[in-house]
Amino acid sequence: MAFTGSILPGFLSWSDPPGVKSIRLDYPYPEMPAQAYTGKECVCQLRRGICDQSCVQGMLETPFYIACLRLTGRRCLVVGGGNVGLEKVEGLLACDAKVTLVAPEAHPELVQLALEGSIAWERRQYEPSDLDGCLIAIAATNLSEVNIRVFEDAEERAMLVNVVDVPPLCNFILPAIVRNGPLAIAISTAGASPALAKRMKREIADQFGEPYAQLAVLLNEARGWAKATLPTYQDRKEFFESIVNGDPDPIELLRAGDIHAVVDLILDAQRTHAPA
Repeated sequence: MAFTGSILPGFLSWSDPPGVKSIRLDYPYPEMPAQAYTGKECVCQLRRGICDQSCVQGMLETPFYIACLRLTGRRCLVVGGGNVGLEKVEGLLACDAKVTLVAPEAHPELVQLALEGSIAWERRQYEPSDLDGCLIAIAATNLSEVNIRVFEDAEERAMLVNVVDVPPLCNFILPAIVRNGPLAIAISTAGASPALAKRMKREIADQFGEPYAQLAVLLNEARGWAKATLPTYQDRKEFFESIVNGDPDPIELLRAGDIHAVVDLILDAQRTHAPA
């Protein structure tokens, strides 16, 4: 797909390669979905007219149940084809989800993902049946009524649903994630400040970098031996803690690039903890 004209903020135009159905977008796609704050038009299911923030009272005291979802091959729905929709689609694809996008128009990168077959794009308005067979629904539109419909329809089905940046229209929230190999560290401010969560993400990524991911891989390789050899949970707990909290420090060894010394630590711990 080749661009033929200038790209102005929010307006796109390109020509399609031979054999591809013509797609032309000339519209201002939304940068962010509607947000709730006092004095603005209400965007939640309470339909107050003017927002009084009654919908978010007690939000910071809500005890969230933190979990990691296995999305491989699971159908997930994203409603809204702007920048935020792109961000959510990319996050789902990173977890091997089967993503369906519903939007009359879409960001050019979303269009490309659809053309290459990475996502399914339903180029139309949202319909309740779009939720059929889905585990998760994420709405990222600038139309409050659409967002509310997605939320209410998903709630009726007892589905996981998140309307971006509208906490009362979410039954789960998406934390900032630091990923490094098998490590995934989630940071949440319970919706109070995504900007703070992003700062914490940067700082945590610097602190818990590649050495931690390497150690996680090495410890995983030792799990089979531990399960087959050590008879109780307490035995296995002491074995792994002797490595992680050992002397010398395995993280410092990995920071110095001495992976062989860490392997030796694990072998020594196996000899020490093996039943007589």
